[in-house]
Formats: sequence, structure tokens, C-alpha cells
Amino acid sequence: MHDLDDIPTPQGELTLKLVTRRQDTNLYGDIPGGWLIAQMDQAAELAAGRLASGRTATVATEGMDFLCPVRVGAMVNIFTRISEVGRSSIKVDVEVWIRPPHERNPEERYKVTEARFVMVALDDNGRIRPVPEA
Repeated sequence: MHDLDDIPTPQGELTLKLVTRRQDTNLYGDIPGGWLIAQMDQAAELAAGRLASGRTATVATEGMDFLCPVRVGAMVNIFTRISEVGRSSIKVDVEVWIRPPHERNPEERYKVTEARFVMVALDDNGRIRPVPEA
């Protein structure tokens, strides 16, 4: 999605920020990828919903690799950026960055993953509708 650089920084707007909790973990005490994907989906829906002026739904995700684990107590920051708008679809680039618990440098962040979510605008009956003109 983005070219690699020497000092990576989050791309887009901070859309969702939360702290991982013990009840979010798997049997081994780690935050599972599925939990993180659900949070990314929620952030993509928030970003697309603002642009679509209403309800949206995820129809696809494009590419995802996990770069580092997420532990209990980590501050999860999810950034979104609208990358493309079609007649009824909105592509949202989503990045996840964390601040581990007890990090010595409060400015230090680590990139966990990124993906592109493809959303569609829906009407009140759940049917696909056009995205309003900007």
C-alpha cells in the first residue's frame, strides 16, 4: 500500500484508539488477529460512513500481514485514509500502530498491520446506494 521508508509514521487520520484488555486475549494471553481485524473493520466503517453520510458495509479486505504481536495493556491506534471513491464503494486504507504497555519512550510507536477495506454505502433497507457527491 505504501512505499517503505526509514522512519515510518502513521498515514491518515486517527479514527479509533483503545487499550487492549485481559478479556480480549486468547488462551496464551495474546491479542488474537481476529480481534484486531474487528477493530480495523469498525474504524473503516466509521471513516466510510462519514464520507457516505450513513450506513456502510464491508465487502472485501485487501492484504494483511502482522508485523509484531499485541499484548494486554497496549494502546492501539487505528488510522484511516480514504484512498478511492467509486459510485457506491469506498476504499479505506487502515493502519494499526501500538504503544506497548510500560514503554519507556511515550512517543515510540510500532506498526502492527495495514489493510485496505472496501466498503459500500447502504440505504435504510440495506441495499447498495450511491455515495453522495463531495
